[in-house]
Amino acid sequence: MKIEKILVANRGEIAIRIMRSAREMGIATVAVFSEADRDALHVRYADEAVCIGPPPSAESYLHIGKVIDACVRTGAQAIHPGYGFLSENPAFARAVREAGLILIGPSPEAMEIMGNKLAAKAAALKYNIPMVPGTEEAVTDVAQAKSRAAEVGFPILIKAAAGGGGKGMRIVREVESFEEQMQLAVSEATTAFGDGSVFIERYVSSPRHIEIQVLGDSHGTIVHLFERECSVQRRHQKVVEEAPSSVLTPELREQMGRCAVDVARAVNYTGAGTVEFILDENLDFFFLEMNTRLQVEHPVTELITGIDLVKEQIRIAGGGMVSFSQEDLRIQGHAIELRVYAEDPANNFLPDIGTLQTYRRPGGNGVRVDDGFEQGMEIPIYYDPMIAKLITYGRSREEAINRMQRAIAEYDITGIQTTLAFGNFVMQHEAFRSGHFDTHFVEKYFRPELLQTQQEEEALIAALAAVSLLQRQKPAAALNAGTVTGNWERNRRRLR
Repeated sequence: MKIEKILVANRGEIAIRIMRSAREMGIATVAVFSEADRDALHVRYADEAVCIGPPPSAESYLHIGKVIDACVRTGAQAIHPGYGFLSENPAFARAVREAGLILIGPSPEAMEIMGNKLAAKAAALKYNIPMVPGTEEAVTDVAQAKSRAAEVGFPILIKAAAGGGGKGMRIVREVESFEEQMQLAVSEATTAFGDGSVFIERYVSSPRHIEIQVLGDSHGTIVHLFERECSVQRRHQKVVEEAPSSVLTPELREQMGRCAVDVARAVNYTGAGTVEFILDENLDFFFLEMNTRLQVEHPVTELITGIDLVKEQIRIAGGGMVSFSQEDLRIQGHAIELRVYAEDPANNFLPDIGTLQTYRRPGGNGVRVDDGFEQGMEIPIYYDPMIAKLITYGRSREEAINRMQRAIAEYDITGIQTTLAFGNFVMQHEAFRSGHFDTHFVEKYFRPELLQTQQEEEALIAALAAVSLLQRQKPAAALNAGTVTGNWERNRRRLR
């Protein structure tokens, strides 16, 4: 089926990014927006726009009925949910299907299985995917759970079955604190997800977070597009991502890629998805979860493969096949992404709202900025505080890192605190540059006062450079004192 109009059920940078690919394919787009986003860039970029409610997400972007109604009223055939909001909601996927519309994403059944970590593990076990030792079912009996934890061996990790983003997760290092930590995990999981189910895993002390991008179509084709390294995180959420990983060998990459394809095959996956693994210090990998949507960090995969993932999603949703084979793919160069959040790294990365008094993007070779803001706009309090994704590409990892440092220096944002300075700290740190880091990078190496020191050093270097330039200019100024002769006049005299 040829899709001619798509409603993008999202906002900000991801909405614009989807609309750009749709426009290149000759497909019309519809934006939805809350009252807080009336003047947002994605609203102006779309061919049509529909207001779907007040600022709170529950009354607008998360309101299934309003989103589907907007789609029907504008005559759009398909809905692209982006990431976040309704993108991994099986109830939304079913409602779209029941309305006779196309969801640009996987089936509700696949979402349901992969949305529950225990169900996802059960599906992956059909293909003997490596798992972290632990429980294969939810644990509710504290005594039984404590016994199993002792068998697995401390430290252990208690995790919410329906969780994500670090919620409902507790590290337990000794048996004495197990009961208290389990009760806290259950309580937090219930509050966050309405489901208090938890399970136990062995705690991997120095993990790296490696994820594999997959694409599947309705014709049975499933391919992987290599890995992304997402180990630089704060509060269990990613800040810096790169592709490829600096530690995977070709053999390990192939092995993990095959496993990712098998995980997708276990649920007859269609569309774009990401299979996440943890990698321990011995380079042994274990299945973590599957995200049934487009990831925030998908641009780094696009840059090293040359594949537009959104276009592939749209073709697949329309009944088409993945446009390439596994054998066609090659890793070309290296890409790094920094999530530019309206957050204060010096204050535990707390969100910082306000007006973008200055907003100037970096440019030049190998620099990509996916954003949804412009100078003078306000960062709304209602939504995720990400301003932009800054992505750099180079022929080598070193070139991509150096280019990122240059792009960060060019990115001019005032009026709010951002993660740009933190990104520069990461790019300069020896642990990152050498590739010897894990998910504990922030707690191991970062302290707020280091940003102040870094900024003072940069200011000193700039001041010394300015003084040096003035000193070089003084002799020339003295020689030319009393004359206004320019180069054009001197050159003219030479030609006489």
